[in-house]
This record gives sequence, structure tokens and C-alpha cells, in this order.
Amino acid sequence: MSRKNPNNPLSSPDRRSTRRALTAAGALALAALVPTAPTAQAAAAPQLVIDTDFPDPDVVVADGALWAYATNAAGGNVQTASAPSPEGPWTRQADALPVLGDWARTGLTWAPEVARQPDGSYVMYYTARDVASDRQCIGTAVSDTPAGPFTPVGEGPLVCPADEGGAIDATTFTDDDGAPYLLYKNDGNAVGVDTWIYLQQLTPDGLGFAGDRVPLLRQDRPEEGGLIEAPTLVKRDGSYVLFYSAGFFGDGTYHTGYATAPALTGPFTKSDEPLMNTENTGIVGPGGQDVIPGENGDWLAFHGVLSEDPLVRGMYVTPLHWDGATPSID
Repeated sequence: MSRKNPNNPLSSPDRRSTRRALTAAGALALAALVPTAPTAQAAAAPQLVIDTDFPDPDVVVADGALWAYATNAAGGNVQTASAPSPEGPWTRQADALPVLGDWARTGLTWAPEVARQPDGSYVMYYTARDVASDRQCIGTAVSDTPAGPFTPVGEGPLVCPADEGGAIDATTFTDDDGAPYLLYKNDGNAVGVDTWIYLQQLTPDGLGFAGDRVPLLRQDRPEEGGLIEAPTLVKRDGSYVLFYSAGFFGDGTYHTGYATAPALTGPFTKSDEPLMNTENTGIVGPGGQDVIPGENGDWLAFHGVLSEDPLVRGMYVTPLHWDGATPSID
């Protein structure tokens, strides 16, 4: 997802979204929390649930509620909202990350990802401008509650390949064996190189790495506009399904695609058609997605362009249906 806020004077023109398998406790809570996805007969268009700027949403379930986190706006670092269900009502909350790590400059805090840890604490992975390299990089912060405030940890960013454009769009995934992983994109379009989505195993506390990164997918189609980003990884019907966004984040070319693989590290094969685009949803530039899983049916949260000048991207939700490992929103 392109995370930058074009209305922020610190934004630059060089661009910038599992997300995660929930813990067993989170999944059980969500089963009771998330309403059953509508049947095909009752299927409805995606619902606009936050009609102000709330791009690149990440949604987690905790303490009997849904918590959403988004790219910075209105002077804060991490926008936060909560709701009793995907359809809302959504209530704005305080900035979940009021202070960034010492390595980061304010004004360009993009695409936060929050993951609950086995001990009940929460880790936030946030993208911010690294002062040393002047690139977007990924840092970590911790909190005992989903509301925060999250406290930055570490002397520097967790991921910062400056020669590859930096790193953005962190998301988490937990495999069947309980091993946690971080996915992210090198921001190659900022420096004229390929944009790869990488997978890297995390340490049990989520604050470091336990292995080398593995490249999963890159841009290779004209309609992708030279980049892919905003990974979301889930496992369905024995296959790994990797959602991603592509195109220019501020207009109707932005869209959501997906790729599938028989193994965690691939090879991933892209679908022939996008899951969501402007044409099949009626929403301008649907992307920056996150999957909200539950026993009663999955939901998809994503942003869409409400205004191009100034750029405003609101948050939508829609039921996510599956035919084996093939997703659809119809």
C-alpha cells in the first residue's frame, strides 16, 4: 500500500499494508464476534464504515472488540478505531503510537501492523522515515493492550534495506506449527528497482528475526504500475494465499490481487484476474487490505479513494468468500 499522506509537507513523491493468523484464543473470540457472512442471495456491496481518511487498515480482534490501525493523518502517528463487529459502528480512539523510535522522523508513519503475542502482549510493526538513510523503514513497539500507547523498542529499525529503497508494509503470519513470520515489501519503486514481497521468520517474542528473508513475489505485469505491496497472507484449504495491492495508490489503477502456493515459501502463482479493482467494486482504488478471519466467515477490510484532491481514503469492509483456496467478494 502506498502509505504516504500527500497532504503532509514531509511526504515525498517516491511512495510507499496478515496479515496474521490469530492465536487460538483470538480466533475463538472472533468466532463469537464476527457475524456470519451473508449468503450469495443476500450479498451486498462493500460497506464504507469509516468515511474519513483511514488508509491501509490493519484489523485485529482483542478483548471482545475489533481494533483497526491506519496510516498517519491529522497530526498523529497511528490512527486507531474500535468496533464491536466489522460493520461497526467504528469509534475513533487515541493515537496508539504517540512517540516514535529515536531513529524515526514524524510525519510519515505508514501501514501499522499489530500482532498479539502468546503472552497476551501486543507488538506493533510500523513504517517510518529513518533519519540516517532517509528511507522508509520498519520498526517495532510494544503494549499490554491493543489501545496502547505502544512503546518503541530497539535502537534502530527492524528492517531497513536502504539500498533497495527501504522497507514498508509489514504484516504478520503464524504457520500451523506456531512459527511467526513477518512479510514486508522493499520499497524498490522509490529507487527504480524491483519491489519484492519478502517472508522472514520472527523470534518468539516478535522483536527479532530467526532466519533469512525469502523472496515470494514481485511486480511483473503492466497493470501493476511497476510495484506490488501491502501483503496479507492466510492459509485456506491447504494452500497459502497471498493478497497484495498494486498500481498507483491515489487513483483508480490501484487494485488488489492474490497469488497461491502449495508451500509457505512458494512458488506463488498470481490469479488471472484481480480480486478487487475499481471496475468490479465501484470503489476507486480498492487496496491496502486485511483479512479478518472467523469461524462464521471471513471479512475483508480495505481502503478506497473518497477524494483524489485532497487524497482521502476511507475504510470499507465486505464478506470474503472461499471456494477452496480461491477467494471472492461476490
